[in-house]
Amino acid sequence: MPNLSAAINTLLGRLAEGGQQALLSAGLKGLEKESLRIGPDGMIARTPHPLALGSALTHPEITTDYSEALLELITPPFQDPADTLAYLDDVHRFVHANLDGEILLGSSMPCGIDGDDSIPIARYGDSNIGRMKYVYRLGLAYRYGRTMQAIAGIHFNYSVPEKLWPVLQELAGDTRPAQAFIADAYFGMIRNILRHGWLVLYLFGASPGICREFFTGRESLVDQFEQFDDCTLYKPYATSLRMSDIGYKNNNQAGLRISFNSLAEYVDTLSRAIATPSPDYERIGVKVGGEYRQLNANVLQIENEYYNSVRPKQITLSGEKPTLALKKRGIRYVELRSVDLSPFHPAGIDLTELRFLEAFMLYCLLEPACRSAKRSA
Repeated sequence: MPNLSAAINTLLGRLAEGGQQALLSAGLKGLEKESLRIGPDGMIARTPHPLALGSALTHPEITTDYSEALLELITPPFQDPADTLAYLDDVHRFVHANLDGEILLGSSMPCGIDGDDSIPIARYGDSNIGRMKYVYRLGLAYRYGRTMQAIAGIHFNYSVPEKLWPVLQELAGDTRPAQAFIADAYFGMIRNILRHGWLVLYLFGASPGICREFFTGRESLVDQFEQFDDCTLYKPYATSLRMSDIGYKNNNQAGLRISFNSLAEYVDTLSRAIATPSPDYERIGVKVGGEYRQLNANVLQIENEYYNSVRPKQITLSGEKPTLALKKRGIRYVELRSVDLSPFHPAGIDLTELRFLEAFMLYCLLEPACRSAKRSA
């Protein structure tokens, strides 16, 4: 990240002159932390989601991501990142106490897997929403394979302090409705995150190596790596293989042109991808032999299938699509998705990293942002 620009220094000076600099630290910080359950044999757990952890469909803090074995722990947002980390630690301790001999893998890239068939897809019961969540994941398996979906990471959720918005708008001399100013500021922030996001991978990337089993059924990819030992491959200068072409940077979506210039353009281009049929996915079929294989045969089944390092988010109402929630109520927070699990910390992240990420998000908010061409995933 470069030295603070003259524009940021001027803005910080004007906030200080008004005694309003403390507003910068009042943003809300939340975490979503994924971890793969591993059985006593060192392999991915084939057991159902533990009953003691509650319902994966409805529990607000403990659920599953793609796989039945891929736990996702969620914190509420807090102003003090120390409170966010303490909450995650409490949830972590509860989960560990109820794993019945299993452990949580401390790394982002999966180990203990043996090809796609070893990775169970998460199930959420027979309700309509539970069935939809399962079919969506089944569609991901047909489209991209299951192995990629077993990768774990941390999502850092950040919302700008509500009391800071009118101050920033006044300092900018912007007379538009507040929601329009906020939406544009958030998208400027997102464009800066995309521009400077390499720094997060450089400083905190923690997946330079990968288990050989990751390539079971795709052995031709092994030649791209160097061998560390009989079980481990690596890239000499890698920091985050999780965010590379073999990880969550999905080459299948390389043709998408999602715009981050404005809320309207983002919703329009993402909605278009969800509504556009894909010949490749049509060949998979939607319902074959009376069983669903995917929700639909479009470029994206739903919004969450768009893999990107950052997403604008709004809390959805029951049955509401994320794009509609954004269109109606604007952006509530930004989700930074490029954080690897740190194997050096029990919860996968520590307070120093959280404080840096908060400062990074503020920098990206305050730094003037250029508009960009529509970008691919």
